[in-house]
Amino acid sequence: MITATNINKSYGSLHVLRDISLEIKPGEVVSIVGASGAGKTTLLQILGTLDRPDSGSIVYGDVDVTKLKERDLAAFRNRQIGFVFQAHHLLPEFTALENVMIPALIRGDDNVQARERALRLLDRLHLADRAAHKPAALSGGEAQRVSVARALMNDPMVVLADEPSGNLDSQHASELHRLFFQLRDELGQTFVIVTHNEELANMADRKITIKDGKNTE
Repeated sequence: MITATNINKSYGSLHVLRDISLEIKPGEVVSIVGASGAGKTTLLQILGTLDRPDSGSIVYGDVDVTKLKERDLAAFRNRQIGFVFQAHHLLPEFTALENVMIPALIRGDDNVQARERALRLLDRLHLADRAAHKPAALSGGEAQRVSVARALMNDPMVVLADEPSGNLDSQHASELHRLFFQLRDELGQTFVIVTHNEELANMADRKITIKDGKNTE
């Protein structure tokens, strides 16, 4: 489904990624681990089309995203890739429901249909009673689950998560980890997760380790 081939990325004289090649299959939960500074987040950003590699290719299905122009790339990202970050990045002036709706509204969906889907996702994630609350009124665990709902809003090909439980206590972290696998089982959703959390890394179907800019399994 997603194939990265010979990915290289440097920042000045620092060669962060060196000829990384990997494949993500539909319905997999894949963890990416490694020491701080190993290049995990850089790889995730390149997989998510938030950054471009210096060389190599990223292919989603039959689309080589490294060849897309910026406008087409932004549209592809909106439709096919969901993101969950360590900090939930919810917009504070909007309710949980409105935050979840945003990707669909950017895509141009009808407001009523977007609202209905967002409500269904919040209900699935046990947040229906928090739909009208703004982020400041949510717990850390609730806010992160809202960000997961937002990531799922456009039924993406893959959800990319960067240290998604890094700001959560152990109980909420475990709940979030179980949620990823529940969504994989129920929706067939694919997840690629950068994490320092050994529990989550070891739960994954596959664990990719980044060391000295290269990957091993």
